[in-house]
Amino acid sequence: MRCIHLGLAALLSICLSYSPLSAADNDPPAAEVLAAMKKAATYFHDEVAVHGGYVYFYSPDLTQRFGEGTASADQIWVQPPGTPTVGMAYLEAYRATTDDYYLKVATETAEALIYGQLESGGWTNCIDFNPKGERTAQYRNGKGRGRNNSSLDDDQTQSAIRFLVQLDKTYEFKNETIHSAASTALDALLAAQYANGAFPQVWTGPVDQALPIQQASFPKYDWKTEGRVKNYWDMYTLNDGLAGSVAAVLIESHETYGDDRYLASLKKLGDFLILAQLPSPQPGWAQQYSYDMNPIWARRFEPAAVAGRESQDAIETLLAIFNVTRDKKYLEPIPKAVNYLEASILPDGQLARYYEMQTNRPLYMNRNGKDYFLTYDDKDLPDHYGWKTDQKLERLKNEYRKLANSPKAVITNRKVSADQVKPILASLDDQGRWITTFSDEKLVGDQRFRPGDQYISSQTFAKNIETLSGYLKTSH
Repeated sequence: MRCIHLGLAALLSICLSYSPLSAADNDPPAAEVLAAMKKAATYFHDEVAVHGGYVYFYSPDLTQRFGEGTASADQIWVQPPGTPTVGMAYLEAYRATTDDYYLKVATETAEALIYGQLESGGWTNCIDFNPKGERTAQYRNGKGRGRNNSSLDDDQTQSAIRFLVQLDKTYEFKNETIHSAASTALDALLAAQYANGAFPQVWTGPVDQALPIQQASFPKYDWKTEGRVKNYWDMYTLNDGLAGSVAAVLIESHETYGDDRYLASLKKLGDFLILAQLPSPQPGWAQQYSYDMNPIWARRFEPAAVAGRESQDAIETLLAIFNVTRDKKYLEPIPKAVNYLEASILPDGQLARYYEMQTNRPLYMNRNGKDYFLTYDDKDLPDHYGWKTDQKLERLKNEYRKLANSPKAVITNRKVSADQVKPILASLDDQGRWITTFSDEKLVGDQRFRPGDQYISSQTFAKNIETLSGYLKTSH
């Protein structure tokens, strides 16, 4: 791909081509938006980046860095909103402006990710550039040591793949380093899919394809005291939106490369979601399943149960798979699942993260020191975990009706309004920073942020850059 190098004259030409006279008088002119984007991106790249990558939060003086806990000077985070999130924002800025600066910094971000790609093909949540660092792992480049656990937890490997695939497409597949990393990761992801279509939370190599394919059922033993599995991460997982994020990778990869392996994998994932739906009267989904397709425990505070959050993600994923395949079998589980979840809504309008099997009582955990115990009481819950989740059943029902009665949906760019852009421009400070102040207490790993604490956020930076990019693309 021939990159477009923009000097000052070219930049002014672009600014002038977006004539503010054609917009409402109070709409921010393109020149102001372009200048703000470049100022913010230059600060974030030049001052915030470490080895080309990013973490979640930074103190305003950049002396403190936080991912899932405190980050060292040589550590970057893969898990969103870390390095892939920032890289995608740079790429969106490049698409909106054709300014080669953004492609350059996006590529540096990709190179940081590629450094930390594991021998098993995916990523873990952190990349440590110190060969003797506490978080270093067995990197594909031979510069690391230790664990080789590619993870699908919390969108870790998925977010890295999606960014690399999009960047590979931008380079028209001619950047061999990026193309090789994306291809290696996708091959490893396909090899980590079980015969029934499920994925594990973690893999170190290809999974066992000889396991039986069967329908989910409730365990016949006392799940409170029996059946716990130490290596739950090797088994079938839906935790933390895994189905939706993996489906997004497969859909984008099929659209980008035209390789039918990704479409076949997507269909297998949909087949697993059909198998994993639990029997009535609780036709939802669990976080975690054994090879016998029973709900199982994961961590000490993640019981075997029907899961509200994962059930909604399963429904969304089935809708996305149907939108691609148009096979109505992927819609069939949805109506009874939605009806069940509607009947399970809590008095505060939310869904419980867990519902007890058979009784459907909302199930929580309480804590006594390091020990957790099951409870039906939500009055004194540990604050490190989301015990309830917002319900979006009305939206899911509307999407179901629309998809069931219409041709394949086409994603279009939503118009970004001037009212969305103005506060972003106004809040950018003289250094090119968006400083955010915590309004509520927040726990990130071992670091507790208090109301009034100020920080620089990778998520805020990425969201604002993408919004400004969208404004340029859809409003001018």
